[in-house]
Amino acid sequence: QVQLVESGGGLVQAGGSLRLSCAASGGSFSTYTMGWFRQAPGNEREFVAAISWRGGSTYSSDSVKGRFTISRDNGKKTVALQMNNLKPEDTAVYFCAAARNSYYSSTNYSYRDFGSWGQGTQVTVSS
Repeated sequence: QVQLVESGGGLVQAGGSLRLSCAASGGSFSTYTMGWFRQAPGNEREFVAAISWRGGSTYSSDSVKGRFTISRDNGKKTVALQMNNLKPEDTAVYFCAAARNSYYSSTNYSYRDFGSWGQGTQVTVSS
């Protein structure tokens, strides 16, 4: 398993941007699909975006498509989430996650597909 640490959250006005980063250690980072999830109070953990182990394929939820971009750097063992045109409904704790199994790929990700999680970083978007 990999250990994950997120950074980059904060408070931003609607329409603004934030960039979240996730640093990995241990495990074979370059063999895992990586994902970002978020969870608002009272809500279930929600899929945001995922990127395949080589970075050749990305997936995102309809709610963030066209606004959020996921990327990775296997040499630096990092994955990032660039969030543009933020909305108040994007307010949540954002989690970085690594897939349970190496070379796992899907077109419909859920939190059950991921086995390693960071501690989360708070993103708050004010209106």
